[in-house]
Amino acid sequence: MSKRQIKLGAFIPTTSQHIAGWRHPESRPQDHLSIDYAIELAKTAEKGLFDAYFLADGLSVNWSHGSSKNTTGIGYSDKVAGFEPVTLFAAISAVTQHIGFIATASTTYEDPYILARKYASLDHISKGRSAWNVVTTIASSTARNFGNQPHPDPKLRYERADEFIEVVQKLWDSWEDDAFTYDKTSGQFYDLSKNHEPLHHGKFFNVQGSLNVPRPPQGYPVIVQAGQSEDGRELAAKYAEVIFTAQQNLEDAQAFYKDVKTRLVKYGRHADDLKIMPGVSVFVAKTEEEAKEKYALLNSLIHPDVGLGLLSGLSGEIDLSTYDLDAPFPQLQDNQINFSSRQQMMIDIARKHHFTIRQLYEFIASARGHWTLIGTPEQVVDQLQVWFENEAADGFNVLPPSTPAGLNDFVELIVPELQRRGLFRTAYEGKTLRENLGLNRPENQYVIAKQRIAEAS
Repeated sequence: MSKRQIKLGAFIPTTSQHIAGWRHPESRPQDHLSIDYAIELAKTAEKGLFDAYFLADGLSVNWSHGSSKNTTGIGYSDKVAGFEPVTLFAAISAVTQHIGFIATASTTYEDPYILARKYASLDHISKGRSAWNVVTTIASSTARNFGNQPHPDPKLRYERADEFIEVVQKLWDSWEDDAFTYDKTSGQFYDLSKNHEPLHHGKFFNVQGSLNVPRPPQGYPVIVQAGQSEDGRELAAKYAEVIFTAQQNLEDAQAFYKDVKTRLVKYGRHADDLKIMPGVSVFVAKTEEEAKEKYALLNSLIHPDVGLGLLSGLSGEIDLSTYDLDAPFPQLQDNQINFSSRQQMMIDIARKHHFTIRQLYEFIASARGHWTLIGTPEQVVDQLQVWFENEAADGFNVLPPSTPAGLNDFVELIVPELQRRGLFRTAYEGKTLRENLGLNRPENQYVIAKQRIAEAS
């Protein structure tokens, strides 16, 4: 049996992760819509043998001040204007060979048939390297763009997500793997007996016809999920094969890891069927002092309006501009907080560390509440190794604070140290994302049903 090794995702928006990362001297924000720049970043991640390039996505403009329009134009995020990730990854897949592509799409505002079709297409185009990051969309401003007022509450969004994934998987199974025969002699293009219509009629969706794309090379594109709430954990246990999580310390990471892995049993799944990958932002250099200087530089570039905007969005879309930046983070009333898992984390961090508003936004600026590590390659890998070897993580979703500098630092300094310790690959193991992640290829549910009928008769 081969030694268990760390899995790595690269979360690399073209405008950087740190809210001031785009202002770094080496950053190239003017290229954030350049396909050549996106390809450059993907090739750097592939050089570093990352499993996948991950991109978040939204369906509305993410103004810097909560849900209010920012009239100054001061901002930080490619969520104001950025690529649609499936389209981007289809292009990048043509000039890469191994790295996978995790594209975000919403179960609240998208349609199962269209989503199943575009991800199946991406899987064929990339030769089996696609993944779907399932989100239910927290931003209430999105409802304005879809004639869907009011924005559904979290419980309803997760209920819809459960049925949405069920329908998508039925659609991906519309055709058996060998349904397309391409028999020139007989003239048979496909075997109709190996086509299966979902005939789905549920609470949210009525989808009758089969998908007009053959079954994806991976069977299903890899299912990724990031929810940390009770409903999010249960959805992950039922469907997810990779889960991204935000944890600040070993004990919390271990508790989350154990909780979600334990839930898999009720769905007939094994612990290895799900890879848990906490997010981590790394500031690394050959000396600890230099690494700290890199961290301090980016924090010095945070515009106060941007810092306030970040907190307003993460702590309940409230306006913090009326408060003193250097006063303690205010005590918020329950009706001021949406209490998503991420928002609660922000408030807990402020209370635990007795942060001022300025200190809190500097603390979360690099990774929105994900783990931040600062130090030499040895110091950083020491901490990653502890989490990996003590049931807190199967790998990590790396959030380089700046691009391209932060990504280059990780590939040039951290990856060699991981490899030196035998914790990370020296070459890709397979051709598909599933193979590289060590995930099984799912059987077609209709084939399984036919086999069970045959065995029972």
